[in-house]
Order: sequence, then C-alpha cells, then structure tokens
Amino acid sequence: MHARPADRRDRAAARAPATRRTRDPRLDDGQPVSLHGLLRDRAGDHACLGGWGAERWSGAWGAAPPKFVVSYDYHEPHSLDDALALLTRFGDDGHLMAGGTATVLLMRQGLLRPAHVVSLRTIDGLSGIARTPQGGLRIGAMATHRAVERSDAARGYSPALVDAFASVATVRIRNQATVGGNLAHADPAQDPPPMLAALNATITVRSPRGERTEAVETLAVDHFTTSLSHDEVITSVLLPPILPGTREVYLKFLPQTADDYATVSVAATLRFADDATVADVRIVLGAVGPTTIRAKRVEDALRGARPTPERIRDAAALVRDEVDPLDDLRGSADYKREMARVWTERALAALTR
Repeated sequence: MHARPADRRDRAAARAPATRRTRDPRLDDGQPVSLHGLLRDRAGDHACLGGWGAERWSGAWGAAPPKFVVSYDYHEPHSLDDALALLTRFGDDGHLMAGGTATVLLMRQGLLRPAHVVSLRTIDGLSGIARTPQGGLRIGAMATHRAVERSDAARGYSPALVDAFASVATVRIRNQATVGGNLAHADPAQDPPPMLAALNATITVRSPRGERTEAVETLAVDHFTTSLSHDEVITSVLLPPILPGTREVYLKFLPQTADDYATVSVAATLRFADDATVADVRIVLGAVGPTTIRAKRVEDALRGARPTPERIRDAAALVRDEVDPLDDLRGSADYKREMARVWTERALAALTR
C-alpha cells in the first residue's frame, strides 16, 4: 500500500466541494448507507471518504476510531478486461474493491491509502449462483453473502454452506459483502472460508496472463494475506458435486452477540462407507490461526474407523496441537485451543448421530 503524494492530494482536495467532506447526516439518523458510496464526490472520477465509516461504531469496539479523509481516484470499469488493464496500469498504487465493507473501513482507519480504487460493481456476469451440470455449485465472485443465504441453488447444494454465509455479521453487512471480496480479504475469523474449504471449493482467478484455479484452502497464506498478485481478480467459486451419503455441518462459537466474530468456528464434512466406517472426512477451523486451519491429524484418526463417541473424543483432542490462536479480547490462546477441541468434538458428534 502506498500513500498518495501530498501535491496530488492537495489538487484532489481543490477539485472537491468542501460540503462533500462533512459527515453524512444519514449516519446519525440510523439510515442504511452504501459503504462504498458514502460521501462519494461524483464530480469526475474523484472520490473522498471522511467521518467514521458507514458502520456505526459502538461500545463493543471501544473508543471511536480516529477520523481520516482519504482522497483517491475512483474507477468503475464495465468489463473485466478493462479492470485488469487498470490494475496493471496502477500497480501497487491501485486497489480492487468488491462490496467495500472491508476496503472502506480500512481506509477510514488510515490502514489503507490507495491512489486508485477499481470497483467491480459495474461489471456484468460476476454475481450469478447456479448448480453445475455435474451437480456442483458455481458462485460468482460479486454475489453477496445475502444472495447466497437466500439462494435455492445454494441451499439445495449444501444447507451448511448457507448456514456459514448466514452467520456473517448482520443483514446490512451481508447485503453488501461479496463472496470474492471475503476470500481476497483473508480475514481468518470470517465464516464462509472454512465451510468452502471443507467442501473442497476452488476459485477461478483472472489476470492479464490468463486464467488459473486455486483451492480455497490454500488461498490465504497469513493474516489478511493471500497468494493473489496485485493484478489478479477472483471471478468465481466452484464447489464440486457432493458424493451421496456425505454430511456437512458448520458451527460457530460466539463470545458475545450474534453479529460478533467467532472465538472458534468449525466446518466439517463426513461420508460413511458401506460398513459404517468413515470413508472420508474434512475438518476446517476458523479464528484460531493466521489462516483457516485444516485439522488433518483429526481426520487421519477418524478415516477408516468407526466413529464411536470415544474415538471422536480422542480424535478431537488432537486439534489442540494443530491450531495456532492468539490471545485477544475473545479469549486466551489456551482457552481457544480448548474451545477448538470442544467444538470439533461437537461438530463430529453432529455428523455421526
């Protein structure tokens, strides 16, 4: 991320009417406001952001965050090729924006200061949700969380997947936040990535060099860091057909209110063999490491065995050595390890009843 040179900021400020830099009164009235549209100066392609952000800050966040005014050039390309060309042209000075729920808040906190913001919201064909001929599910990167939550195609594919998207924050956020933006943001505490990884989802990525695919499981490489290059755009998420007899579950342990981040989340799929042993199992945890974490030792302890309560208990205990949590307001690292064990055991119990 690169700060914009002072002289360019000064010129941008001169272009924008002063009245556009005041706090939007709709925030004080509690009215819903588009995150990426709030306080936008549509004179030309210049945009400015001020105030505290479109989400009302509450006591749960502590003191109000500092106020920043960020000037940048805002671009709305009408094709994916045009968006890629802009990203190539701007390099590290450009930032891609999908729903804007993370981007705008980061800018208002002074953590992100791009010279150019390239929006995907005016590009057609990136928001569809449909079953594939093979029985899988394809989700466009610009589909919102709320769209997935309300999609008959998604629910018919996996109710647990819908549960994961419905667990994100509030309806207001889910109406704005997008599937691709969520994955590119790489927040390890988000709800959809563990479930997508448990279902063995892959993403399709476009760049000026062509198209490639990558597993959701390996996309995030650290806190808020992915394997994506600056000129790559997630275009869709593909979930493979679910084999007959497979069960899925998504569980989220909340420390406070229903719209809070999880202390730990567990997504799991399990398929029985004809002899009642575990033919396959995938377990992915969120909020207990720098990325989502695949509990492979737990899986290995169950695969090929009968999932008795004792075996489930012993297998779930192995997860404590697989997670890598931090101390924070939602609990100590030791507490989170224990909660990871408890909720992994509960997820497996739910799948084997």
